[in-house]
Amino acid sequence: MESAQYIAYLMSEPRKVSCVKASEVLEVSHDEINRFLLSSHFTGKDLFEAVRRGLCLKGGVLSADDSVLDKPFTDPSTTELVDYFWSGRHHIVVKGVNLIALFYTDPSGVGLAVNFRVYRHGEGKTKHVYFQEMVKECWQWGLRPAWVSADSWYASVENLKFLRNQEVGFLVGLGGWRQTAPVDVDNTAESFQWNNHLAALHL
Repeated sequence: MESAQYIAYLMSEPRKVSCVKASEVLEVSHDEINRFLLSSHFTGKDLFEAVRRGLCLKGGVLSADDSVLDKPFTDPSTTELVDYFWSGRHHIVVKGVNLIALFYTDPSGVGLAVNFRVYRHGEGKTKHVYFQEMVKECWQWGLRPAWVSADSWYASVENLKFLRNQEVGFLVGLGGWRQTAPVDVDNTAESFQWNNHLAALHL
């Protein structure tokens, strides 16, 4: 079984995924899928290579978001990927696995995930570091979006400066607690336009 087949299954399944369901959809044995998963190490590059031929890599919108897969009965001290994260679904901190993803929509409207990270507490990185690493990787792989969008979690000054330095427009949500004020960055001609909902820069 090829990684592209399994990635296609994950992307097409609207509900919970499982080895049993995958074996039915892909028409391979449950044991073959188990062996495949145990022997494979998937990366964001694997995902990108699987989808790049179906996308126009220039001029679209690259969106960042993350989600938490609830694991309420798992002990974080014994499981590498389980930790405590803020859940937008529950509006509280919950135990779970945090998946950070970049989703690209090309100018013709085709949209596919192009990079991902699973948060690992042991790496000592923040979501902002993961975000910047993932965007840089997409640039290295040949993706050239016109815009990058994200919710307010990624609206740090460091991230906004990082995106400006990538010479890409961005649209980033801001929390209601931020003051409404224009901000000039490093005395350049460009500036970030701030209000209580939005930060945007169009180069």
